Amino acid sequence: MVEIKKTIAVAIGSAFGFIIALIWRDIIIGLTNMAGLSVNSFNDIMGASIVIVTASIITVICVLGILYISRWGGVEQK
Repeated sequence: MVEIKKTIAVAIGSAFGFIIALIWRDIIIGLTNMAGLSVNSFNDIMGASIVIVTASIITVICVLGILYISRWGGVEQK
């Protein structure tokens, strides 16, 4: 049972990390567009600010989720 909890904890932690990466990817693409390097996404500083604040909040929530799930699953921190 302990091994199952560890495996689930690692999978959920990885999923949170993947969510964080996808959110920040969109921000980087949007800022690249704003700089005139045409990728795609938002067009003004207000849109960029809203997306950055939202991504920061989601990042904090996901990191807290990773910490909680790691403790639940008994994954040791080195």
